[in-house]
Amino acid sequence: MTAFDYAALLLRVSVGGLFLAHAYLKYFVFTPKGTTDYFQSLGVPGYFGLIAIAAETAGGLGLIFGVATRLAAILLIPLMAGTIVLVHGKNGFWFTNAGGGWEYPALWIVCLIVIALIGSGQAALWPIWG
Repeated sequence: MTAFDYAALLLRVSVGGLFLAHAYLKYFVFTPKGTTDYFQSLGVPGYFGLIAIAAETAGGLGLIFGVATRLAAILLIPLMAGTIVLVHGKNGFWFTNAGGGWEYPALWIVCLIVIALIGSGQAALWPIWG
């Protein structure tokens, strides 16, 4: 494996792990009911919260294991863009602002674009679409 392959592995495992952590938070801390209620408070159907949990789980695992890596990254971009539009955008740029600004979700989008462009590298379980 080359340095490029190690870099791709590090990026996709770290971003994938963060998506799993967010899915865990929504499911086990906020609970599916709390998550759907929160999404409804944002003015979108509550079931979008369940879709977010599923997307973060499946996408996170896809990134970690290198399964359809490019596809997983591309499909997660709208999820993060939605957090900017619905939640963080109104709070300004800095994530340290009250309610968290859009700085951090924007970084996630950039990381996902990079993953989509470079793919999974050699350390992938299923490099198709990777």
